[in-house]
Parts: sequence; structure tokens; C-alpha cells
Amino acid sequence: MSFLELIDLASERLGGAVLAANDDFFAAKENLLRPKPAIFLPDEYTDRGKWMDGWESRRRRTPGHDWALVRLGLPGVVRGVVVDTAFFRGNFPESCSIEACTARLDADVETLLGPTTRWVELLPRAVLQGDSKNEFAIDAPHRVTHLRLNIFPDGGVARLRVHGDPEPDWRELARPGAEFDLAAIEQGGFALRCSDMFFGERNNMLMPGRGANMGDGWETRRRRGPGHDWSIVRLAGEATLRRLEIDTNHFKGNYPDTCQVEGLVAPADADGEELAARTDWRPVLARHKLQAHTRHFIETEQLLDRGPFTHLRLSIYPDGGVSRFRVQGSLTADGARRSLLRRLDTLSPEECTSELLACCHSRRWARALADRRPFRSAEALIEAAEDLWKNHTDADLDEAFAGHPRIGDRSSGTTSAAAPRGSAISGATANWAAREQAGMDSASIELRDRMTRGNEAYEAKFGHIYLVCATGKTADELLALLEQRLQNDPATERKIAAAEQARITRLRLEKLLTP
Repeated sequence: MSFLELIDLASERLGGAVLAANDDFFAAKENLLRPKPAIFLPDEYTDRGKWMDGWESRRRRTPGHDWALVRLGLPGVVRGVVVDTAFFRGNFPESCSIEACTARLDADVETLLGPTTRWVELLPRAVLQGDSKNEFAIDAPHRVTHLRLNIFPDGGVARLRVHGDPEPDWRELARPGAEFDLAAIEQGGFALRCSDMFFGERNNMLMPGRGANMGDGWETRRRRGPGHDWSIVRLAGEATLRRLEIDTNHFKGNYPDTCQVEGLVAPADADGEELAARTDWRPVLARHKLQAHTRHFIETEQLLDRGPFTHLRLSIYPDGGVSRFRVQGSLTADGARRSLLRRLDTLSPEECTSELLACCHSRRWARALADRRPFRSAEALIEAAEDLWKNHTDADLDEAFAGHPRIGDRSSGTTSAAAPRGSAISGATANWAAREQAGMDSASIELRDRMTRGNEAYEAKFGHIYLVCATGKTADELLALLEQRLQNDPATERKIAAAEQARITRLRLEKLLTP
């Protein structure tokens, strides 16, 4: 699929905005994201010069270049950009480059341009053609929120389109029982393929809000032969359905007579044409009579099959227009797990490393594991983690051990006396450790005192914290293991502690992918 078929993440209708530009003397920066194609008015002038439908800076007489700062409407992975210089013929930039960052969507310009924001290059400096749609494919797998368009040295750009895959907050959507619109563009839904979209693009029906007019929907040409029209929608993930909505808002003389919905389960990267040819589609909604300019709600009891499904096919008979298609439901356990894995895969290297450090506090291990992305499955993630841990160094062990609180220590974030200076326990690690050590919650004062003395003796003998996979163990069992392991020699005990770290890491990686 061409990146041009993907969603424009910077679209104004999705909340995209140009936050700042160093110069927009001739034409306003806000024009960059206008939804309609640029126009040219030969005789239109302003008090600053020729009116142009785009962003245009003044002629630069000093070294440097001009730039515009864009907040994406939907955070996501950028697959390609179009730098459109329509009607800029003698005043287009010689070249451009694009940088990206990941920040809070409400971050102000000062913060975005400040030293704490890390910008990465998406598009190296590339030559532009005037009065042209300059298309550039992007190979950058990480989720971003803001872009900086740099033009060299100055000039005008009519429109900027940023095509890619939206990446919502999967932690929120993957919560058990969380119900949302599985087909919505902003939640990761996407219309992969359709039989026809002569009058209205297929993904219009998945956009936020109700349609603004008849052009803001999916509409096919008039069918003159047998058959019917259809559109295949990839849902946010594998899910069970609760309710459908087929909205024919604004379609009064051209709405479909009837519709039906079918579903199936397929890989997230399945091709639309292959899906269209499959014969294992299961009925979800039987042929249903439609009305003009009406919201049709299909409740749970009307659904023939609630799933799970990953894709739905909306068929309309014989042709016509649908303004919006809504699919209320919730992710299955497997769908939630895959969504959280997708989130991990698309985090920036720094964000991913930070999350992995909560599983094992060896920085070298965490960075190496982040570099192995993408992970096609949870099993692949755990296999890679264990493979890397097999080659751990003594420094890796010491750093990993220092990331744990003492067994039985009620003050979260406390490191052992043997921990290297500067060691710290993250909030995620402290929370996980508290739950893992739940067996200590009912321990008597006497047992806690014995555990404290045992921890001190252990650290004095072995030089690191007493580490044990505490999940499911009682306070008595944890103390007995400590006293037993105090009898080991340092080499034997270090091997045991390393194995315990591996068990803890595996459990925490599984928690990372558990809603």
C-alpha cells in the first residue's frame, strides 16, 4: 500500500496545528494544514505583497533557514510526507528537511524548542521542485507527536501532508472491559480497501464526529450492473462487538437501500485485496433496511455474531453513501496484549529503554533489547530478553540487583547498602515489587526483624541485595530461602541470584504486556 493511502496525521480535522514559525511574513503558517488543495488568485494582493495560499517567509538576507513547528492531530508512526509547493514557482524553497519529537500534546513552543526536547531526523535535507507535490517515503518506526519542517533558505510551501499510522494510548484502550469505537481513525481503525469510492473516500466514514456534509463520507458511483459495493475495515485490534452504527447523515437521494456486515480474524498486516477474496467471512448483521439522513443503531441482540473479529466488511446494496460507520466493543485479552506489544514496538528508543529498565535494571541489557524491536509476539520479546541475559556481565548483574528494594522493606525505593552510588528504584519497579512481595504484608514483627538481620548479613557476605522471585511466596518461605542461601559460597550464590533476576524479568515483561 502506498503511504499516500494512509491517514494524514497532521490533518486539521484531527486536531493538527501549526504552533509556530520563525517567519510567515508573506503567507500565514496556518495555511500549511488547510484541508482543501491550494488555490491561486492571479490578481489578489495584500499590503505585504502577492497573496499566496500557503506558508511563505520573506527573502532571507542572512545565514540560516526558516522553519515551522507542527503538532500532529494524532500521534503516530510517520510513513511518508508530501511537501506541496503548489503555485510557488519563483519563490519555492531550494530544499527541505523534517525533524520529529515525542512530547506531551499540550507542550508549549518554548518547551518544544528548549534543550530538554530531543529532535530526531525523519527526512534528511532533500531537493524540492516548484509547483509540485514533493513526495518522500519515511522509514522511522517510532511514534512521534510533533514535526519541524525546515526550508532552505526561505520561500513558500502550500501544504504539508503527514501520512502514517495513528498510535493511540493503548494502555487506556487495553484496560479490561474498556469499550470504545473500534473502527475510529483516532483509535487505530482503518478502511483497508473498498469496491469504489468515486465520490467520497472510504476512510471518511471512520473520522471523528458526524459528517459535515455529503462530501464527508464514503460514497460510490451509481451502479449500472449487478452486484453491490463494500468496504473492509481493520479494527483497532481483535475485539468483541457490542453495537454498530450506520449513519447516512446528509445522504438523502443517494443512500444505500440496505446493508450487511460480516467479520473475520486476520493478521493486522493482511492485505485488503486478499481479505476481499476470502470466503470465511462470518455474518454479523443480516441485510438491514436503511433510511435517508438517519443514524441506524444496531444493538447487541441484533448481532448474529459478536466475534472476536479483527476486520469487518460493510456491504451496501446496491450503491450509495455512508457518512459514518461506528463499531462499539472492547479488545479481547489477546487483542489487548498485541496492542501493548505494538505500543512497546513504537516507543522511542529512550522511552522503550526506560520501560524495560523497570523489568531489569541493567542499562546495557535494556538498550540492547530495545534495539531488537520490532517484536512480532510476546514470545519473541521474552526469547530476545532471555537470549541477551545469557551474556550478562558482572556489571550488568550489579546494576540489575541495585534496581530492587530489599525483601520486606516497607519504604519503597530503598536500595541496599551494597548498591552502587546513584542507584535508584523507579516508580514502576517499586509498585511491581510491592505486589510481588505481598507475602510479607502479613509477616509478624519478629519475622520482619529476622528478615532485616538476614538482609544485612547477606549483603555483608555477598556484596549485593538478597534477590528472589517473591511472587506467590509467603513470608516464612522468603525467610527460609534467605537463611538457606546464606550458607552458599559467593560464586554459587551469584549464579542463583542471576537466575532469580531472569525469572523476575520474565514475569515483569509479561506484566508490561498485561492490561
